Amino acid sequence: MTHKERYDVVLDYFRKVMPTTETELHWATEFQLLVAVILSAQCTDKRVNMVTPELFRHYPDANSLAVADVGEVRRIISSISYPNSKAQHIVEMSKGIVERFSGEVPRNRDDLMSLQGVGRKTANVMMAVAFGQPTMAVDTHVYRVSHRLGLVSEEDDTPLKVELTLTENIPPEDIPNAHHWLLLHGRYVCVARKPHCGECPFVNGICPCPNP
Repeated sequence: MTHKERYDVVLDYFRKVMPTTETELHWATEFQLLVAVILSAQCTDKRVNMVTPELFRHYPDANSLAVADVGEVRRIISSISYPNSKAQHIVEMSKGIVERFSGEVPRNRDDLMSLQGVGRKTANVMMAVAFGQPTMAVDTHVYRVSHRLGLVSEEDDTPLKVELTLTENIPPEDIPNAHHWLLLHGRYVCVARKPHCGECPFVNGICPCPNP
């Protein structure tokens, strides 16, 4: 099977079974999505969704969170991973949005990455989910599944290299969905330990990864 054929089979499957998809994070505004994505680093979306309702009741926008007490924010998000640093990040990020972008979440990657706590993956999520741009966010799930399905090579040994290879081979109109296709496949089927190969549609003929 050629590299292109491999992509065609994988993408065709997801187009049929999951024609539309979206993040599992709960959000009502672009700002709230940005906060949720920052909080989701090394934490489950389920846990973040348990925390953000109270957070957004107190601080629904950048203007309110920019003047929040970091200790109070930390208290609200204390059940997620790294609450100390994340509380600081989202308050400082909010200040940056207010001071430099008139309280509105910027719509390009460089401006997003200039904000506290926003790396390339977070910026790519925002570009794809909030603004519908063809950016591929590579988290641990996307990285793992891309390698296991043979969509990227062993030389693609960093998230950036995986992102660039996927972006080169996936049609732009599919990229926002493809991030979620690969992520959800990794979250629920092709898990890190003991993947559920019996539930995987790619186990025969597509996936080159032997059963662990």
